[in-house]
Amino acid sequence: MARIPLPSLETMTPEQRRVHKAIGDLRGGHIPMPYRPALHSPELADKWQQVGELLRYRTSLPQRLSELAILVVARYHGSDYMRNAHEKVALKEGLGHDVVEAIRNGSVPRFDKADERAVYGFSKELLETKTVTDACHAQALSALGVTALVELTALLGYYVMVAMMLNAHDLR
Repeated sequence: MARIPLPSLETMTPEQRRVHKAIGDLRGGHIPMPYRPALHSPELADKWQQVGELLRYRTSLPQRLSELAILVVARYHGSDYMRNAHEKVALKEGLGHDVVEAIRNGSVPRFDKADERAVYGFSKELLETKTVTDACHAQALSALGVTALVELTALLGYYVMVAMMLNAHDLR
């Protein structure tokens, strides 16, 4: 059960309603759970969803790699909501079932693709150690290029924030 009240349409201020509609318009009328508590701060919710939309859909990272990174964050932060929301998308975007299953179970996946191995290694190492070794960074840079590596780093930070919002307020 949520630890804070989630704004309902009946109790929202005009600014909250505007942001609620903007998010819903982008997502087929659906307001994903992480944005619901953020509506208490409409400007935060608005800017947050804009950054999320950019990082998830408008970067040079293939969607398959973005979803892989998101699943690594979900596993690291124990976010079932995030995992459930992204596993199907990851599979649809071409991430292997065995990779998704291994991440869910906390195992190290076997990767056939160098870019997936690089994204997984970079994501896991950054989350676990708060930095990456020169070797890990070089592998990710070689596999992704500078722009995609910068975008991957930002994507990881964004989804850590999502996981924290979900976990702190017990939103499952």
